[in-house]
Amino acid sequence: MGFELRREEILDAERLSALLKDNPASAAQAILTAAGAGLADAQALLGQILLDGQGIERDPSLARTWFGIAADGGHPMARNMLGRCHEHGWGGPQDVEQAAVHYREAAAAGLDWGLYNYANLLGTGRGVPLDHELALACYRRAADMGHAKSMNLLGRYLENGMACEVDAAQGHDWYRRSAQAGDFRGQFSHAAVLAEAGRVDEALHWLQVALDGGNLNFLRVSGPALLQATDPRIRAMAAQYAAKAQTL
Repeated sequence: MGFELRREEILDAERLSALLKDNPASAAQAILTAAGAGLADAQALLGQILLDGQGIERDPSLARTWFGIAADGGHPMARNMLGRCHEHGWGGPQDVEQAAVHYREAAAAGLDWGLYNYANLLGTGRGVPLDHELALACYRRAADMGHAKSMNLLGRYLENGMACEVDAAQGHDWYRRSAQAGDFRGQFSHAAVLAEAGRVDEALHWLQVALDGGNLNFLRVSGPALLQATDPRIRAMAAQYAAKAQTL
C-alpha cells in the first residue's frame, strides 16, 4: 500500500531514508510529487534516486536535470551533485572545468562536500590551476565541519608539509579523527601510523574496519601496499584485501 509524505517529512533526511528502504517505489512517487511542487530538498533527492535507480528507473540524464533545477533554486548539495555529474560524465558530457565551477559554488555556500570536491580538483590541477594552498584551506574548513574524508587529506597535507610546515603529530591526529568518523582511507592512514609505532594489534583492528568499508579502488591500491609492512600479520591482510576486491 502506498503512502503520502507530509512536507516536514520530505525535509527530514532520516525519515526519507527509512521510507526509501521500507517502500522505495512509493517513497519515490511521493518525492517526485514534492519535487514537482517545487521543494528544493525533494528535487535534490529525486536527482539522487534517479542517479542510483532507487525506487525508480535509473536515469542519469534526468538526474542531472533535477540536480540543476534544485541547484538553481539555491540547494548547495544539488549544486555539488551537478558538479559530480559533470566531473564523471553522469547523464551527459564529462566537463571537469564545469564541475569545478559547481564545486566552487557549493563550497562558497559552506557545504562540506563542495569544499572537499573542489579541494580535490585544486590539489590535482584538474579543471582548475593547481593550488595546494587553496586545497589545504578547503580541506581544513571541511575537516573543521566534521567531514571525515577531508580530515584524512588534511592529515596528509600536514604530515607531508604540502603548502604548510610539516606537522606530523597534528597530521596523525587528523588521521585518527578521520578513522573514528568513519572514512576507510582515514582508517588505513591511522593504521599505518599505529603500525609504525609498534601498536600492531590496534593497526590490525583499523585495517579490518577499512577492509569492511572500503570500495574497489581503495582495495586495489591499498592491498599491495600492505605487502611492504614489516609485521607478517599485516602482510597477511593483503590477501584479504585482494579477495574482497574480487567480489566487488
